[in-house]
Amino acid sequence: MTQLADRVHTDPAEIRRLSLLIERLPDEGLVDIVLVDGSRQVGVVATRPSLQTFLDAHGNEGSNAVLRLEDIRGGDRVAYLWLDEILNVCPLQSDEREFVRPSARGKPTGS
Repeated sequence: MTQLADRVHTDPAEIRRLSLLIERLPDEGLVDIVLVDGSRQVGVVATRPSLQTFLDAHGNEGSNAVLRLEDIRGGDRVAYLWLDEILNVCPLQSDEREFVRPSARGKPTGS
């Protein structure tokens, strides 16, 4: 069953952008999300989202995804963000951060 979304995307370039954002959202990863409106959300990615098929209010079919971002302090606070509203993903604790990558001698860089 197809769900409704405010915006759906069919443009290959936008779908590629969404796919690249998904790649930067690791399961249980701590991230700082920059939204297109300039605001930020910090939290833990519950599960990496996946592109899904949705219908918009006019019945147009296209792709989008929903990110479940859990509060870093725990508890029941959860934010649900449409992926197309995300401008950038900044990992806060991840192998993607330069200073946590092992150096050639097996020690983290920046130590």
